[in-house]
Amino acid sequence: MEQFFQNIISNIGINDVLDILIVAFLFFKLLGFIRETRAEQLAKGILILVLVAVIANLLNLYTLQWILSNLVNVGLIAIVIIFQPELRRLLENLGRNKLINNFSGIDLEEAEQITVEIKEALLAMSRTRTGALIVIERETTLTDIIETGTVIRAEINREMIGNIFYEGAPLHDGALIIRGDKLEAAGCVLPLTEDKKLSKELGTRHRAGIGITENSDALVFIVSEETGIISKAEDGRLERKLDGKKIEAILNGIYIAQDKNSLPERITKILKGGKKDA
Repeated sequence: MEQFFQNIISNIGINDVLDILIVAFLFFKLLGFIRETRAEQLAKGILILVLVAVIANLLNLYTLQWILSNLVNVGLIAIVIIFQPELRRLLENLGRNKLINNFSGIDLEEAEQITVEIKEALLAMSRTRTGALIVIERETTLTDIIETGTVIRAEINREMIGNIFYEGAPLHDGALIIRGDKLEAAGCVLPLTEDKKLSKELGTRHRAGIGITENSDALVFIVSEETGIISKAEDGRLERKLDGKKIEAILNGIYIAQDKNSLPERITKILKGGKKDA
């Protein structure tokens, strides 16, 4: 037995290791896709059909074998049509370019200021129960969404954000898209989620916020017009009742943690007697 395993190991080359790693990565992505979407029920159905096919083959059930073989041909086409949104999301996840970073040109001081401005804007709108929908673009480009609204390309500040969502303002009903250090566009139309399990209490604003995160890696902040509750949507999931500290931690994770120059600047700031970042 020991000799057997030694022979196997000795015959494994770099190409074999690479082959195994690629297959393992694809299976990992596939399992994650199945777990997070309606494909979980599909996978269970396919396993049942495979089991029935094996039984039919063992018992020589020719009619059942014929039905199953034809069902596979039609079923593949049906799967592509029914699960088109999920398949698109899977391919987008695989195809994201990690080398592109909207936040790479933002220095530490600017990143901290942007974090404060967005946080304070959200808290102010929460206190006045002003409905808001703010989308922060990350690796997946939202150009097609931006084109549905009005490009403003303004500096990020709390007054500007508050004016955009002020009731009666021309662009208050749509979404505000933030790209890097700019308020890129407002009044944008977002796709609604198709998740049937969501609470009936959630309105169109929340469903739109969740919908855009199902098709991209965007992060969305939502302020409820009825309750003033601040929520975060990410990866198709909704987290509600955020406070100032939680909002700041989330924004720091986007603007400060991804800043390539943050470490040397933090060291310089500490040496100069500046306060440390949390």
